[in-house]
Formats: sequence, structure tokens, C-alpha cells
Amino acid sequence: MSWFHNLPFEWTIGLRYTRAGRRSARNSFISFISLISMAGIALGVAALIVVLSVMNGFQKEVRDRMLSVLAHVEVFDASGSLPDWQSVAAEVQRHALVRAAAPYVEGQVMVTREDSVRGIMVRGILPDQEPRVSDVAHQIVSGKLTELRSGEFNIVLGSALARSLRLQLGDKITLIAPQGQVTPAGVLPRLKQFTVVGVFEAGHYEYDSSLAFIHMSDGQTLFRLPGPSGLRLRVTDMQLAPEVAAELAANLPGDLYIRDWSQQNRNWFAAVQTEKRMMFIILTLIIAVAAFNLVSTLVMTVTDKQADIAILRTLGASPGSVMKIFVIQGALVGLLGTGIGVLLGVLVALHVDVIVPFVEALFRVEFLPRDIYLISALPSDLRWPDVWQIGGMAVVLAFLATLYPSWRAARVRPAEALRHE
Repeated sequence: MSWFHNLPFEWTIGLRYTRAGRRSARNSFISFISLISMAGIALGVAALIVVLSVMNGFQKEVRDRMLSVLAHVEVFDASGSLPDWQSVAAEVQRHALVRAAAPYVEGQVMVTREDSVRGIMVRGILPDQEPRVSDVAHQIVSGKLTELRSGEFNIVLGSALARSLRLQLGDKITLIAPQGQVTPAGVLPRLKQFTVVGVFEAGHYEYDSSLAFIHMSDGQTLFRLPGPSGLRLRVTDMQLAPEVAAELAANLPGDLYIRDWSQQNRNWFAAVQTEKRMMFIILTLIIAVAAFNLVSTLVMTVTDKQADIAILRTLGASPGSVMKIFVIQGALVGLLGTGIGVLLGVLVALHVDVIVPFVEALFRVEFLPRDIYLISALPSDLRWPDVWQIGGMAVVLAFLATLYPSWRAARVRPAEALRHE
């Protein structure tokens, strides 16, 4: 422990004050309050790390399920049809980050069966090319995607949609296109009967309940289009999709519109970001309360140590040195609490998949029923920038909490302090 005696006296005294005192019940009480402050900072930091990791995990899980159906980037013509899609596909695939491209037809229809009527989105695809830009082929729970053949007017439905309409493989449904058909009797809606040949389950209710796939040529017939609506692209890294979309928009000729997956779901991502910010602020208040408990701890310490302060001032210690002693004491409590909280939060965030099942088995509860949430386990996505941000914020709050008590200690007058001893 020779290093301890070689430290500047401010550090030596600050470290000594941080340790549990045994000289009086008052010292022990102050040390207990200091321990409570440290534990509060640790729990606040750990809770914030775990909550943000779980929220990041949910966001990643939902985003991945959405992108299993959606394309990273979509290219479509202003006229609503892209007859020369092969040349556009060859052009976009020259981009180094574009991995694959596939044509599609998309439109809204009414689906009817017996007395049930639903509005859904129908997407016409080429079954042999669709697996290159989405994971729908791997999400088929009944039937096969390859059953979508040109001219046979077959359809693959989402699982929730199939359940709500009580449909099984081989059942017939009628699609009503919004574009009317002009006849001598007036404008009549276009109706076409389709046969259910498959059911997919993406795990995202919005798509499982309102999306269906047909063959692209059948889609062109249904919507009376001379070609596909556009192209769906998959890039090497979905996080770079906005950058790829911007570059393609600048380089592709013609009157083409380009959008990436973040633009298609802008409202959802904005809502998630707002929720994360609010949760961050709420849990930060817990850390702030624990950090500012240090104020009362240090004020009590300053009051108890007035005689020591007076002696130090008499021996030549400057007000700045006295202030530094109590800043060191409070900062050490904050650092220890933050370190313990970061360690605990990271361990819990990394092992949520083990901890949550243990708690569920112990208390016989189920936090996420599969039939309601479609996710049976709490997902966790620990991001180290969040950890460093939370830890840094906790240390700064603890440091700020030391300033007022330390300033009071520096203003203690030796003569008045020693007169009452």
C-alpha cells in the first residue's frame, strides 16, 4: 500500500473519507448513506442499459421481420408501370452494393369469401426471382411459393388473413380490383377468382393480415398493366439502403422514383425513436436522483469534518485543496456506482435469454405469450455506444452533485470551526 501514501494529500484524505468510518455512529451513518447513493447509481445505470438493450432488441426483431417481406430499396416509374424492367435491372445491379433485383406488381384489392370482405395489398412476383430479394419462400407454412404459375391465378396469403377468412389450401376467393371495367351497362368492378395454394407467416401482424402474393403476369392482368410496377432490390447491408437509394436516384435515367425501407415505415421508426428517447429520459431521472443523494452525503460529511477542515487550513491547505478532497470523495462514489451498474447491466443484457425463462419458471408467469406477441423470448441487442453514453452521463451527474458541498467545505472558517470543538 506504499502507493497510497505517495498520493497527493487531497487524494489520500478523499480516499480515507470514502471508506467506512468506525470512529462514531455518525460516521457509520454517513458511510451507509454513501453506500445507498452508490447502489442507487448502480441500479439506475443497470436498469437503463437493460431497458435500452431490450428496446433495441425489439426494434431489430420487428425490423428484420418487416424486411423479410419488404425490399431494401424499390424502384418504380411515375406512370405506375415499368415495361422495360430488364434494362433498369441491369443498370441498378451495376451498383457495387446492390446484390439482387426482382420485378413486382403491387396494388390494393378487396377480397371476398362468402359474407366476409377485406381490403388487402396484392403483390405480383416471379416465384423463381423473389427469394433473391425477400425471405417469403422460407416463411411458407403451408403449400409452396412455386405453385404461383402464370395464367393459373393462384394466390399465397398471410397466415392471419387466412385464419380470419377461414381459408385452407384449394379454397377459392374473389379479388375485386378498384379499376373499373367500362360496359354498356356502366362501369363495373373487375372481379377475378383465385385459388389458395399457400400460406406464409412473416411474424409481423400487419403483413400476415393484409398481404397476398400472386404471379406477376396474373397481377398485370388483374390491374391491366403493360409491365411490372417496378423493381425490388436487396443490398449487401440494409443500413446502407438510404445511401444506395440516393445514389441510384442521382444516376438512373428516366422519370423513376426510388425509396428505401426506412421511408416506407417512417412513422413506425419515428415512434420507436420517440419512445426510446422518453424511456431514456425517465430512467435518467432515476440515476439523477441517486447521484444527487451524494449532495446530502457530502453535506453531512462536511458538517462532521469541520474540525478536520479547520486543521488542514491551519496547516496551510488552500480552499481549492479542501474542495478537491470532497470532489474526489463524491466522484469516487459515482465512479464505483457507475462501474458496478455498467457491469451488472451488461451481464443482464447479454443473458436476458437465460434470466427471463428462469424468472418465468420461478414465478410461473409468461411475459410474452406466443399467441399474442408472436415472440416467445425477450430479444436483447446490447450496443456499446449506449453503454458508454449511460456510463459517462452517470459520472458527470455524480461530479456535478459534488460541487456545492465541496464549495461549502472550502468556505469553512478555521477559527469558528475550532471554537466549537
